[in-house]
Amino acid sequence: MHQAYNHTQALRTIFEIRTDKIICIARVAICQEKVNQSVIKTFNRISRTIINHYQTILNNFDNRSTNAFG
Repeated sequence: MHQAYNHTQALRTIFEIRTDKIICIARVAICQEKVNQSVIKTFNRISRTIINHYQTILNNFDNRSTNAFG
């Protein structure tokens, strides 16, 4: 449970902190590797989603804009 919480928080932090896209790419890759090495199999679906939508997810860091209204 503790490990799952840490994985979740690490990924959340990447998206909450305003930083450069290159740094975010590296941080997402590090989180991805930690998840892949984890024994928690529920994160496999999230891991595949990140891999499948990697570029789209990282586009969020261009000018920190999203398709969300507000």
